[in-house]
Amino acid sequence: MKNESIRIGQVTVNFLLEAADTVGSVAMFEFGVPAGAKVPLPHSHEHYDETIYGLEGVLTFIVEGKTVDIAPGESYFIPRGAVHGFNNLQPTNAKGLAVITPALIGSNFFKECAEIVNAGGPPDVEKLTVVMIKHGLRPALPGPSRQ
Repeated sequence: MKNESIRIGQVTVNFLLEAADTVGSVAMFEFGVPAGAKVPLPHSHEHYDETIYGLEGVLTFIVEGKTVDIAPGESYFIPRGAVHGFNNLQPTNAKGLAVITPALIGSNFFKECAEIVNAGGPPDVEKLTVVMIKHGLRPALPGPSRQ
C-alpha cells in the first residue's frame, strides 16, 4: 500500500513507488531518521543502484569508506556493489528520498525487517542477515567474511 508508514526501530519508511507502479523500472521511498537513531546494518546490493536525495536535516552516509553528508537539496549516487550505511549524527531529525533502479526492492523487505527489529530486545542479526540476502542485499558485518 502506497504511503503506508513502516517503522523499523526508530527509522520510518514510506514507499511512494514500487515495482508494480513502474513496470519494474524504479522504486522510491522516503525514510525518516531521528537524531541519534539506531540505523540499518551497512550493506551492498549487487543488482540495483540507489540514489539518495536529502529532504530534511543532514544524513551522513559512509560509502566505500568515504563520508558523505547529504543535506536538503543534495543528492548522492550509490552504485551497485558499493558497501554503504548511514547515520543521523546531527541534533535534529533527518529525512531522505531513496530512488532504486531497477525496482528490485519493495515494502516487503522493510516489513520483514520491522518484524525482527520491533520484536523487542536486541535485533537478531542472523535473522536480519537472512532477510537481507533474500531481498538481494549483502550485509557488511564486521569480522570474518560471510559467503
